[in-house]
Amino acid sequence: MPAALRLIHPAPALAVVALSAALGAILATQAGVPIGERWLLTVLAVAGSQVFTGATNDIADRFRDATVRPEKPLPVGELSLNAAAWIASIGLAVQLAASWRTGSLPLVLGAAASASALAYNLYLSRTPVSPLPYLVSFGLLPAWIAAGVGIPIERVLPAIPLVAPFAMAAHLANTLRDFEADAAGSSRSLAQVLGRRASRLLAAGLALAVGLGVGGALLIGGRASPASVALGLFGLAAVAAGTTSDRRLWYGILLAAVCWTAAWALSTG
Repeated sequence: MPAALRLIHPAPALAVVALSAALGAILATQAGVPIGERWLLTVLAVAGSQVFTGATNDIADRFRDATVRPEKPLPVGELSLNAAAWIASIGLAVQLAASWRTGSLPLVLGAAASASALAYNLYLSRTPVSPLPYLVSFGLLPAWIAAGVGIPIERVLPAIPLVAPFAMAAHLANTLRDFEADAAGSSRSLAQVLGRRASRLLAAGLALAVGLGVGGALLIGGRASPASVALGLFGLAAVAAGTTSDRRLWYGILLAAVCWTAAWALSTG
């Protein structure tokens, strides 16, 4: 079980699931829709997609990891390739089955997001266009959640353009954690092209710019509530605290994503 949990990359998986659960609950509450079966199925579908994404990432990188990350579950022998494939398949099956119960639109949006993540794992993560799947998958996520809980996706369309710079920041922060391993594996991801220092500064700058920009717009528009301001400041502090360490920056951006999603949803009802 510990090896299976490590295979699915639990920290980012939990962050995405928590973000989705918070956004879905707030959207449903604001629209007067009960937080019931549709919300639960949507969160379950997102959780399944994260299991699939994490497991396929380690499967795709198993040969590189055998050299540069030998402590990971597949290279160290804690899990077989067959077991990892079963875990990925179960995650995808859970996602598709749960989304199917909520309708064709959530099913299509979720499948597209997972297909984008799979393209990243299989090839694009090692190319200069490595941020592209992040832009696609994170861009689809708000619409997927809204459709899943039964809210018109027009409700979240204004948030989707804000996803692009934040998705870029998340991608750079994620790849920075494996910078040496990627370099040893001859990766040509965007972080490798830009260099470590430039990637860290760009990731932190993009994340902070999104937080400050959205917060400023909500304050000017008179939509900010005390709860949303507190969440916004907490997210900014998390990103700022991470500028001294690649690992801290990654976790700071994950935390900010959850905080700012909740703050935006609370202020735009």
